[in-house]
Formats: sequence, structure tokens, C-alpha cells
Amino acid sequence: MKHFGKGIILFLLIFVLAACGSKEAGTGGMKLVDEGKFTYASSGEFNPFSVTNDDGTMSGFDIDVGEAVAKELGLEPVQHKFKFGGIVEGVKSGRFDAAVASHTITEERLEAVNFSIPYYYSGPQIYVRPDSSVETLDDLKGLEIAVAKGTTYATDAEKATDNIKYYDSDVVALEALSKGKHDAVITDFITGKEAIGAGMNIEGKELLGRSDQAIAVAKENTALLEQINKALEKLHEDGTLTEISKKYIGEDITVNPEKE
Repeated sequence: MKHFGKGIILFLLIFVLAACGSKEAGTGGMKLVDEGKFTYASSGEFNPFSVTNDDGTMSGFDIDVGEAVAKELGLEPVQHKFKFGGIVEGVKSGRFDAAVASHTITEERLEAVNFSIPYYYSGPQIYVRPDSSVETLDDLKGLEIAVAKGTTYATDAEKATDNIKYYDSDVVALEALSKGKHDAVITDFITGKEAIGAGMNIEGKELLGRSDQAIAVAKENTALLEQINKALEKLHEDGTLTEISKKYIGEDITVNPEKE
């Protein structure tokens, strides 16, 4: 009986290990929040990249990219709206599989997460009201600059002033500027362009550089990162990313300007 009992235990152990192994094999070794699903986060507050619809769902450039990547991975897309400033930590802690939220690749963020190849290229720009005399970052020395929490734009602002105001989203910061608050806002030039098109009383000034935007993945989830990179390469090659870009931006921002 003792030998028979040990045999049953051994059989069950082998069965469990085999089941675990088959689950991992079924996802290509990827670690997922929910099996069969690609759970990604975006802010829903960064028009035209992610905006919140009346029903609470998100749409926009980033959302379409997230959906397209999920399709290439053979997974069901699951979007989560989350404050931008906390998204990287959410990915790091395993709350989300990835962030498809227009994150610029920076050394600081690379200490917390890994990044895919870029899926679009952009850059920060200074925005002011039309009656402002500001043209460059040097003109902003000592003045009040507004930026969104958790973005890289604060680093640009710190080069000119210690007087920095923070908002939960770039769009809200631009709305405040348009209504007479602050001396300037630094944000993505595409977001500023959209705000002007929406009727905000602002205008763009000096461009402050170029940035590579990518999908963030947890450090240990190398298999998922590899598959996302393969998906993005295909979406670049077959024109899907270009199509998404023209749909929301009106031009192709998915091509590296250094290679044009």
C-alpha cells in the first residue's frame, strides 16, 4: 500500500508539472496577467494617442497599436485606463503585461522596465499663448512651466526654471495655459498640434529634440518582449503602423527620421 500511495503521488506530481509546462509552451514562454490575453495600460488622457470614450473604453493611436500587437500575438486585447505617472510601476509590479502609452525610452525608465523597438517618433515642444514673447527654452528662465506628471517634459522644464506645475494630463495642462494660467507648457508636438486644432488659444514655439516612443514590458518578461518586437516589426513592414498613424495624426510618424 505504501508503494501504491507513493506511485499515485508521483503520478500526480508529474501530471501537475506537465500541465504547467504545457501552459508555458502555449504562450511561448510569455508571462501573462491572464492566460490568452494581452493586458495593456494607457492613460486615456493623451489625445490623439489615447482618449476616453463615453462608455469608458479608450480609443486612439496607442489603443489601435495595442490591439494590432495583441492580434499578432494571437491574444485577446484587454485595455486598462491608468494614470500615466503610475503605468511604468504597474508594468514593473505585474499589474499589466505591457504599457502602450506613448512612453519615451529613457535611462531612468530602463532601470524599471524594458522597452520594445520604437513604434513611433516624436519630440517635445514649447507652447505659449499668442501674446507671449517666449520663443526658446532660454526665454523661459525663471518663468512658470506646466507639464504632465510622470512625463519626460519636466526634465526639459528644469533646464529653465524651478517653477514647475504638474497636471494629470498634457491636455489639461494645455487647457489651463489657453485659459491664462502659467507661462508655457512643454508637451509632445503632436498633442499640441491637436490642441490647436481643437480651438485652444495657444501656439507652438521651439522644438526641444526628438524622442523614441516604445512599449514597456517587465524586466523578467523577456519572452513577451521578444514577441512584441516581432509583432512591431511585422506591423512596420506591412504598413499597419503607417495606416494607424495617418488615421489619427494625418501623417506617418512611425518612420525613424534618421533613416529617411
